[in-house]
Amino acid sequence: MQQPWKHWVHVTKLDPDKRLPPNAIEEVATSGTDALMLSGTLNVTRENLGALVDQVAAYDLPVVVEPASPESVIIERISSLFVPSVLNSTDVQWIVGKHRDWVLHQRVPWELVVPEAYIVLNPASAVARVTRATCSLSPREVAAYTTCADRYFHFPIVYIEYSGTYGDPAVVKAASEAVESAVLYYGGGIDSGERAATMGKYADTIVVGNAVYEKGVKVLRDTVRAVQ
Repeated sequence: MQQPWKHWVHVTKLDPDKRLPPNAIEEVATSGTDALMLSGTLNVTRENLGALVDQVAAYDLPVVVEPASPESVIIERISSLFVPSVLNSTDVQWIVGKHRDWVLHQRVPWELVVPEAYIVLNPASAVARVTRATCSLSPREVAAYTTCADRYFHFPIVYIEYSGTYGDPAVVKAASEAVESAVLYYGGGIDSGERAATMGKYADTIVVGNAVYEKGVKVLRDTVRAVQ
């Protein structure tokens, strides 16, 4: 089975609850990024997710949906479903409960599913609040979570998520030193080529999201050049 996501170094995350004009979508898709991830925490519905799939499907680029819940899963015209489990959540539904409900009530397209072990580290972010994540973790604790995800549970992706703020490179370095087999993703606050290069030294794949909406496609291109 082909797993091209293992070789991506730059992914652009687009939020179904936010809007970009059609010309900006085209610029994002032709920026040099390896893939588009459609993902959000709040107000994600099949309708707004479907509308975003419609916008990006015309471009020759892998499209990943990272569903916020089983109700917002879309499988048409996409490459993969990246399904997160928040390992540092204090609420079991975000570790395995939502996943159980999906299996109980819907047919799961396993050929598209790529499990992700999320470690959420920005307490002010929507994802941390919704999942009740314990974010005050030391680099050593993050490394331990990374090892658990990689060696105990065999997640193919470990995702260090600072969601909306730039994280601590020492934390990402600790995770990179702990990981054995999984691909290490980093997302959060990458809004310059310099920041992309710093996190790209430790993470296999960087994810750029808010910068597209706040600073525009030029900054996105800078982050692409920094890691490719």
